[in-house]
Amino acid sequence: MEDGSGFWIAAVLATFCVGASKGGMPVIAMLGVPMLTLFVAPAAAAGLLLPMYILADVYAIWLFRRDFSPRNLKILIPAAAVGILLAFLCISRVPPEIGKLIVALVGLYYLGDTLRKWLARDHAARPADVPRGLFWGALSGFTSYISHAGGPPYQAYTLPQMMPKMTFVGTQAIVFACINWMKLPPYIVAGQVTWESLQRVAMLAPVALFGAWSGQRLVRWLPERIFYGVVRAALGLLSLRLLWEVAQAWGWL
Repeated sequence: MEDGSGFWIAAVLATFCVGASKGGMPVIAMLGVPMLTLFVAPAAAAGLLLPMYILADVYAIWLFRRDFSPRNLKILIPAAAVGILLAFLCISRVPPEIGKLIVALVGLYYLGDTLRKWLARDHAARPADVPRGLFWGALSGFTSYISHAGGPPYQAYTLPQMMPKMTFVGTQAIVFACINWMKLPPYIVAGQVTWESLQRVAMLAPVALFGAWSGQRLVRWLPERIFYGVVRAALGLLSLRLLWEVAQAWGWL
């Protein structure tokens, strides 16, 4: 791995983004891997950030220990485990670009459906139902394993429920804490998490915790309507960025 000043600046920024996302700021963690890939291989970047996710997860669970939806946890966590297992079995056959393309299409589908409902004045909340939860939860685990991009499928399922913002964020924190712990053993087997990367984690840990604290404070301050507007805007920008990355990888740009 690189040890120059550029790498460490990118690592600090990426770690802060990971922490802030665990504090409740939507989708910002997705900036982490692209930042680090300027200096290290994508697999090494994902492996370096996974322990950061796990560390920030622990703090996030404590921050949101009273704000979560038990029903969603019961549906999404087992479904995500199935998705992670499928991704582990298929990882050698599925290019990372496929995972990115799936995530981008999911995000754009959700935003298009939201716009359709808004135009039709359909503002009814959808319940946390098992069939949809199993599908979106498994897809979230699958895409999270491949490219740390499980947020859009999770949001496609949970945003229509119109939960209070702190319940939405707390449920997300617990679901992805479980997903990240389940990803750790196969990442170690694949050599993406190493003793060298864990040494860097120890140095960057305070940045992750500060990011989680900052994100949580900002979420509590934001009015609920603005918060969900930010979530949807971030989801749209992320989806477009992923499409751009896929187009570049496949030589379309």
